[in-house]
Amino acid sequence: MSTARGDRGADAGTGSHYARIRRSILDGQAPPGTVLIPTGLSTQFNVSRTPVREALIRLEQEGLVTRATRGYVVRTRTPQEILEICEARIALESSAAQAAATRRTELDLARLVHVHECAVASADPAELQDLNEQWHRAVREAGHNATIIELMDRLDAQLKVYDSGTTTQPDNLALIVEEHTRILEAIRRGDAAAAGQHMIEHQSRTRDVRIAALARS
Repeated sequence: MSTARGDRGADAGTGSHYARIRRSILDGQAPPGTVLIPTGLSTQFNVSRTPVREALIRLEQEGLVTRATRGYVVRTRTPQEILEICEARIALESSAAQAAATRRTELDLARLVHVHECAVASADPAELQDLNEQWHRAVREAGHNATIIELMDRLDAQLKVYDSGTTTQPDNLALIVEEHTRILEAIRRGDAAAAGQHMIEHQSRTRDVRIAALARS
């Protein structure tokens, strides 16, 4: 009995440490190239190295870190790799939008409308960025394809590491709201072709914004 309780505690600890390390990567506290040493992290978290190593292995599988001589390092991607991630997101996101147009429930639509209306009413860049992410997740959930949701979560994380200030500029955020309006209306009326095409146009433009920012850096 005590062993089972210990296993559950270890699993919970691994998940907690995974979330903490992952958040530090996505928030930019541990930028690409940062070395993550299991012994140092275990000391920081005041735990054994086992749950820390397990957390780092999960992050490696997610494509956020790679193995290094001293432990792990936050993965550094080339502009070509980032472009490939963007292209994969365009294909998957457009498929999700098409599926949402034909599979969405009234609850799915209500959630999409609510998040969109919050974005229309907001003038705060940080809040708009968060609402943008919520809205895209709502589109994927409205498409009811668990595989697309899982793959998009992974690609979003890989790309978020390289989000630039350009993507959060007020002009860009205003365009995002306009583009979301067109996608939402296509989903509302059940027009899968239009929903997919509008999503392609939306994601292609944001891809170009990111690539242009990388070229300037």
